[in-house]
Amino acid sequence: MATGMDRLETSVYHHVRPEIISALAANLDDPFAEVEKQPTRYAYAEAIIELGERNPDVVVLDADVAKSIKTHEFAQRFPERSFNFGIAEQNMMAAAAGMATTGLIPYASTYAVFATMRALDQVRNSIHYPGLNVKIAASHGGITPGPDGVTHQAQEDLSIMRSIANSTVIAGADSPSTKLAVWAAAEWDGPVYLSFTRDPVPFLFDLDYPFEIGKAVTIREGTDATIIANRDIVCQSLIAAERLARKGVSVRVIDCHTVKPLDVETILQAAEETGAIVTGESNVINGGLGSAVAEVLVENFPIPMKRIGVRDVFAESGPYLEVIKKYGVSSEHIVDAVEEVVARKG
Repeated sequence: MATGMDRLETSVYHHVRPEIISALAANLDDPFAEVEKQPTRYAYAEAIIELGERNPDVVVLDADVAKSIKTHEFAQRFPERSFNFGIAEQNMMAAAAGMATTGLIPYASTYAVFATMRALDQVRNSIHYPGLNVKIAASHGGITPGPDGVTHQAQEDLSIMRSIANSTVIAGADSPSTKLAVWAAAEWDGPVYLSFTRDPVPFLFDLDYPFEIGKAVTIREGTDATIIANRDIVCQSLIAAERLARKGVSVRVIDCHTVKPLDVETILQAAEETGAIVTGESNVINGGLGSAVAEVLVENFPIPMKRIGVRDVFAESGPYLEVIKKYGVSSEHIVDAVEEVVARKG
């Protein structure tokens, strides 16, 4: 009798950890139940300490969520380079802008809802308008804060930040790629928005992952369709791709960690080679990754496409996996979307 690993073609994967491939082969109902996981907000906390040790210009600003994001560990290591503004996100962003004018590299840390909505005036006018070198480190991105409810679910964060001129927007899929993003942001001249998950996500990659701002990464080969995803929906896309493989559908999966600047070349290559695209994100469906990809395709290479994201609704509180299933961004929804666009290819 063939085993799950016999049925799964491992050669189609790039950069994905062997234990993730084994988990996908063993059980597609709940493949990541036993694999190592971590909220990417904790990866940020670890990465910023390492960055602080290498670069004395790095400072961390907090808005009374240091224990949640674990940036209090940076404060313990570098007390003279850590600043807590309390529940005053607008003041924190303005101060970050001021610090950047002195040559410091401030990482302004808070929850995504507060960074992109409560402090949006300062984010837009004090940071992005003058193009200052501020890194906005935003935890609880998308609907990953399922247990925390709608007030803390930043389902609009990527759409809001993508719409601002001079913005760079990154949403890493796991902890290793998030660390690489945090370190890369320090070398990037200008504002960078980094979106992290509240709930744990699997360790998909290692630190040799070829992360580069603005460059999407193909992590699974396929010829019939392409799934382009970011943040927590990358792992859901891998599950969907394997379910489809067992139905005879070959699906490419691309980790599009950088929403802006978008990797147009990789998107168009996937469109030409596979002829159908599905996008996946836990952001609202309007203005985020799906919209960005659709804009590229409609102007350059129109093909069957479907966007998976949170529809025109506020999500509710609940366990993360139940929330993404209810609001249409689970692996099952991605499978249905891929089957639809493949059928539309004719």
